[in-house]
Amino acid sequence: MNSLAQRLNVDRLLLQAPMAGSQGSALALSVCAAGGIGALPAAMLSPEALTQELQTLSNGTDRPWNVNFFCHTPPLPDPAREARWREALSPFYAEAGLDINAVPAGAGRVPFSHAVADVVEPFRPPIVSFHFGLPAPDLLARVKAWGSVVLSSATTVDEALWLEAQGVDAVIAQGLEAGGHRGMFLRPHAPPLRGSLPPEGADPAWGGPAPDLLTSQMGLFALLPQVVAAVQVPVIAAGGIADATGVRAALALGASGVQVGTAYLCSDEASTSAIHRAALQSETARHTALTTLFSGRPARGIVNRVMRELGPLNPAAPAFPTATAAIAPLRAHWEQQGRGDFSPLWSGQNASGCQALPAGDITRQLLRGFGD
Repeated sequence: MNSLAQRLNVDRLLLQAPMAGSQGSALALSVCAAGGIGALPAAMLSPEALTQELQTLSNGTDRPWNVNFFCHTPPLPDPAREARWREALSPFYAEAGLDINAVPAGAGRVPFSHAVADVVEPFRPPIVSFHFGLPAPDLLARVKAWGSVVLSSATTVDEALWLEAQGVDAVIAQGLEAGGHRGMFLRPHAPPLRGSLPPEGADPAWGGPAPDLLTSQMGLFALLPQVVAAVQVPVIAAGGIADATGVRAALALGASGVQVGTAYLCSDEASTSAIHRAALQSETARHTALTTLFSGRPARGIVNRVMRELGPLNPAAPAFPTATAAIAPLRAHWEQQGRGDFSPLWSGQNASGCQALPAGDITRQLLRGFGD
């Protein structure tokens, strides 16, 4: 048993990835009951909803569970960029008979803050994980004072080293195969390619320079051994792991545990929409791409109409998370027609593990990869 497993009092570190918009506490509890570590995505929850979900988790299992937050810096208003985005979307609005001028600007995702910590603190979660870096030092110290294990995602060795220096208990090495949002938050240290790069430090404004930044990203089985060699803290592998064979491969490359997301998206307890489930279980799931269209940050999803017609990394998309507001009405319109043409169909590159089964069954299948 490794040090992180000992601290959490578990035999095997199988983490279910937090997947905002596709799950709540029901999935997390089912994973916990089967011997894994369930997770709750909290970045899109109101304080009232977060309180209810945390109560459900804390009352529903004696096993460790994880609550996940984003650490982005909300962008300053940029009317010119928003206007370019709406101009790019205007032909689709006209086709759907919608008024683009009636769409309010908005964020939809809030970063971890002291106000959010006030809601979480009474529950003292066993694990608190972060995406897009870490919160401010005073906030991080507050979380660690609860006794919570702190995790965060790294997509490069530099990010892993930065996270270790800030005091995380383990690093999640997120390979390029992973579905949903990339955890990338630091400027690459490599010489710049053509195009501008964001300022030094955490949480740059993603958008136009995203293709340059993405050249620093690696697949899991290239990234994982390099992160393991670079840091002293445990490393959890994430990206493209869909079955017990993938689990064994990650462990063989030095991972202390694994995090799996896409394989749970079609589980009975997931809240994944029927449109999204159908896409995951079709031939189209073999074609994914990183896109900024749905939120403003690179995230991997199944290629659909808007990604094909605008280009998945269109520089008109405004900074995270403000891109969401203007595309949401198009998503709603076409989903009412049974189509996912403007929906974020998040998926990793390996959707072969997506099964319409209880999450407990999927968890037990994955746990076989750890051996006896």
